[in-house]
Amino acid sequence: MNEQAHRRPPKPYRRPKKDPVRILAFEALRAVDERDAYANLVLPPLLRKAREKDDFDARDAALATELVYGTLRRQGTYDAIISACIDRPLREVDPPVLDVLALGAHQLLGTRIPTHAAVSASVELARVVLGDGRARFVNAVLRKISQDDLDTWLERVAPPYEDDAEDHLAVVHSHPRWVVSALWDSLGGPRAGIEDLLEADNERPEVTLVARPGRSTTGELLDVLGEESGLPGRWSPYAVRLAEGGEPGAIEAVRDGRAGVQDEGSQLVAIALANAPLDGPDERWLDGCAGPGGKAALLGALAAQRGASLLASEKQPHRARLVERALAGNPGPYQVIAADGTRPPWREGCFDRVLVDVPCTGLGALRRRPEARWRRRPEDLEGFAPLQRGLLREALKAVRVGGVVGYATCSPHLAETRVVVDDVLKGRGGEAVEAELVDARPLMPGVPALGDGPDVQLWPHLHGTDAMYLALLRRTA
Repeated sequence: MNEQAHRRPPKPYRRPKKDPVRILAFEALRAVDERDAYANLVLPPLLRKAREKDDFDARDAALATELVYGTLRRQGTYDAIISACIDRPLREVDPPVLDVLALGAHQLLGTRIPTHAAVSASVELARVVLGDGRARFVNAVLRKISQDDLDTWLERVAPPYEDDAEDHLAVVHSHPRWVVSALWDSLGGPRAGIEDLLEADNERPEVTLVARPGRSTTGELLDVLGEESGLPGRWSPYAVRLAEGGEPGAIEAVRDGRAGVQDEGSQLVAIALANAPLDGPDERWLDGCAGPGGKAALLGALAAQRGASLLASEKQPHRARLVERALAGNPGPYQVIAADGTRPPWREGCFDRVLVDVPCTGLGALRRRPEARWRRRPEDLEGFAPLQRGLLREALKAVRVGGVVGYATCSPHLAETRVVVDDVLKGRGGEAVEAELVDARPLMPGVPALGDGPDVQLWPHLHGTDAMYLALLRRTA
């Protein structure tokens, strides 16, 4: 009997099992990487399409969402761990393979999915989307990762805090080093504070609703949601927080525009501007960077209660259309235009209140857009700087003497907040406009830890909001 007779027959080829949840998560990550898309825009249509199929339920949608956002938030940490498990530079691994590895790493280290299930499901995904050859590579790497828990891996791949504090925090909390440095500069204080902030950036944010004054009430929203699904806001009198899994689109007031989805920090900015003390009339308000329309809708509702009108201006026509949709049905007079706030079509000195929530790096909303931390670069600050100063300078020209301007950003980076305000007030790089800072802290009653003023910086770990910044300025001449 020859040797071949003793050999086992080859195993028949087994088709890989298609897991709709993990395939959807992979597709979302590829869109983020290939098209510079944002997960919060890519994921909802993918989930809607999947829900149309009978085999994709609410639990599947929740798992897919966790896999996408969890993988993006922890990308830096998982990259460091994957790099320690392969024999080539990470940049030489094809991006689709890295996405599958990161999804697997998150299941192993960031969820309660059993080890065997996490590895086998990831390998099956690799077989479907990458092929059998690369699936074997995925299997080998994930088996190495599965040998230790997250804390053990972090001890291995993160430099000691004593040797390099910023690099240690960057790896442990999955933020680029330059972002860690910038946030720490703005926050100040000891290690505990910055660690709390970075941890908050990696938590799933609450969904917060705004009951637009005169059109809806928090009581109405809470009655609809019930005690198990809705909670009052912490700081804004118009805010309602949804319990995990709450669906805003199921609420009639949201569907017809009487209420909306809006972070509580964003609400506080609009309310503070609306309540800032004025000298003289209070009849004409301007939102000079109105897209996509959340603050404009709240300002419009507040203005209507006082008989004031709102002009909402947005440079990008498609975003101006979003503003129109947000303001539709507002009871008071308003107008939406597509215009460049640095070259405004309105006369100088014709508004009583002006808000400019300027384009920025978005480092204050990393909970909601975790991919932004990997997409942004320090040089982006230089690109935004002239625009931010130009918008604030023109806003101060647009307001009358005695009127108030609110300068807001969804970034705590000092180069986008206090440095901009200081440069404009002192006439650096452009024409000076006579104005003085107004203390914004009393205009956020009950909100703790607002600092030394007169401007305000909100924080995820202290206030449960995005890291919104607000400076109020009154024109004096």
